[in-house]
Amino acid sequence: MSEGKNITLENLVSLCKRRGFVFPSSEIYGGFAAVYDFGPYGAELAKNIRETWWKAMVYDHENIVGLDSAIFMHPKVWEASGHVGGFSDPLAECKECHTRVRVDHLLEEAGVFADEKMSEEEINTLFDAKRAMITCPKCGKQCFSEAKKFNLLVKSNLGSFTEDWTKEPAYLRGETCQGIYINFKNVIDSSRVKVPFGIAQIGKAFRNEITARQFIFRKREFEQMEMQYFVHPDTAAETYEQWREKRFRFYTDILGLKKENIRWHQHENLVFYAKAAWDIEYRYPFGFCEMEGVHNRSDYDLTQHAKFSGVDLSYRDPQTNEKYVPWIVETSVGLERMFLAVLTDAYTEEPIGENEMRVVLKFPKKLAPVKIAVFPLLKNKPELVAQARAIYETLASEWHCEFDDNGNVGKRYRRQDEIGTPYCVTVDFDTLGQGENKSLEGTVTVRDRDTMEQIRVSINELQKYFSENLK
Repeated sequence: MSEGKNITLENLVSLCKRRGFVFPSSEIYGGFAAVYDFGPYGAELAKNIRETWWKAMVYDHENIVGLDSAIFMHPKVWEASGHVGGFSDPLAECKECHTRVRVDHLLEEAGVFADEKMSEEEINTLFDAKRAMITCPKCGKQCFSEAKKFNLLVKSNLGSFTEDWTKEPAYLRGETCQGIYINFKNVIDSSRVKVPFGIAQIGKAFRNEITARQFIFRKREFEQMEMQYFVHPDTAAETYEQWREKRFRFYTDILGLKKENIRWHQHENLVFYAKAAWDIEYRYPFGFCEMEGVHNRSDYDLTQHAKFSGVDLSYRDPQTNEKYVPWIVETSVGLERMFLAVLTDAYTEEPIGENEMRVVLKFPKKLAPVKIAVFPLLKNKPELVAQARAIYETLASEWHCEFDDNGNVGKRYRRQDEIGTPYCVTVDFDTLGQGENKSLEGTVTVRDRDTMEQIRVSINELQKYFSENLK
């Protein structure tokens, strides 16, 4: 992280807007609460994160396959999963400033846990007992309304042409894993997988969050990266511990996050069907918060969908002929939360010289949105521009590169530092044999993002150099 200074969320929000990582959605219309767009560099960073996760989860495991299920599913899917009846947050409104807040969050700050299965009456009983300790986060007053539960599913009138479509709505999916469960039988029947095996998916999910906050950490439209691993009931506990270890190592060994910024947090109050639940938390600018959940979900999900659909979702072992409903070990992470963690971990402010600081994103090289930037020393010298263009076109055939001739070289370095580009290549007069040192003809300056060291590399050796260093 930043040297000698705590990173604030404002630092990251400012950088993301300034350098094209994240934009407020519909900004020209005043924005749209808790919805954001990835800009040019954000789209590249998100793509690299997705690909890194997919490789680690699918390509590196022989018994895990991918899926891309539809955003819209039959409404009964959400009845079976419990979302229609129980996927809700308790909300109260400050009577003074009309700020709406989640009551469960207020109670947690007061040291009380509100179980998600509690009725409105039970939540209000807890709330009433703690009102003297709870103040409005905006105005500081103690005058809240009663708590009411609001369902988080986003309704749609897809396929409904009646005026009162809300009686039988379709829903935008509240999570991606249900698409995996309802395709369990299809995957078994169409591929050669056998229990134990996993199904992985990356896709959009939607939640009507009441108090969305903390930039892209909590959004109403977000992307999940989930893997559901189907196992024999007798091996579920052991498999669960194996996946806990694998997922933690993904962040330290593959994403390269600093170990001091990640930790485990065990759920003390489990939902009724879960046998174990731990979160991998990251130290964001606003404190340690959940990034990924690893859960032992028992056989609840397949059992529920079998019950509501009438389709047998049990599995018969081809070796022993044993028939059973598999248990599920789940790993689930939000792309935006991983994106924000990677961004926070990479964000660095460090001195250069006596009176200047630079902001640099020290991404792992495989995640950097741009791998190489190519500069001509001067933009008004055609021979420099032509040579730089030729080098750019050669390198761009293999890596995502950027050609930059705007401003002086120092400003270009600062700009590339702020988007996390690992290497900058500069074509100067020595490259053309027009400088004082004729031995440098045919070489360029390669500058390292992290150390700011500059070396001369032959043009003919550039591809080999980057092949060795961009790993």
